[in-house]
Amino acid sequence: MNILVVDDEKEIADLVELYLKNENFEVYKFYTGSETLKCLETQNIDLAILDIMLPDIDGLTICQKIREKYDFPIIMLTAKETEIDKITGLTLGADDYVTKPFRPLELMARVKAQLRRYQMMSNKQKENIITIAGLTIDNDNHQCLLNNENLSLTPTEFSILWMLCVNRGKVVKADQIYQELWGEKYYTNSSSSIMVHIRHLREKMHDSAENPKYIQTVWGVGYKIG
Repeated sequence: MNILVVDDEKEIADLVELYLKNENFEVYKFYTGSETLKCLETQNIDLAILDIMLPDIDGLTICQKIREKYDFPIIMLTAKETEIDKITGLTLGADDYVTKPFRPLELMARVKAQLRRYQMMSNKQKENIITIAGLTIDNDNHQCLLNNENLSLTPTEFSILWMLCVNRGKVVKADQIYQELWGEKYYTNSSSSIMVHIRHLREKMHDSAENPKYIQTVWGVGYKIG
């Protein structure tokens, strides 16, 4: 993982770099804000450790600029101890705050904790976004894109498509769809309701029952995608 370290005190920056490398992190170390901003344009950073007091661009400004584009964790590392400085840093998007002097092992523990939290959030987000052959469905935002074009789906259509995508490659039985969506016991004539929604989905996705690219009918059982 790539860690950005920014501190104008060379001894501190070198010490932090040493401990990070001992933990097998890749380190991008800078002593000025301008160098930092250039690095952000060319490197994929997983976490940043920023000092507030820098000779050109202060760490709070860098924090603010990072948050305009990126969501990776930021730890502010500074000699300032006033409550207002901590509040300002956290308000601008910092995730943690460590004051100098500090214990390097404590800083390493905070780095690992922030990375674990970030990875857990990223994994959760990925679980709620599924992409299949140009189709992207986002369950959190209730959004569906097909080849980067928004599909206008009704709540029921979206729910059916989400069920099929979650069970990609597996047949989802018609009675399972009906009971999940309507919360009622499934009867034979209930299948007509599902068929109507499936037909509308296919029309909006420019798909067909005869030559399906996405939604396949498994006759007498249900439907599957992928």
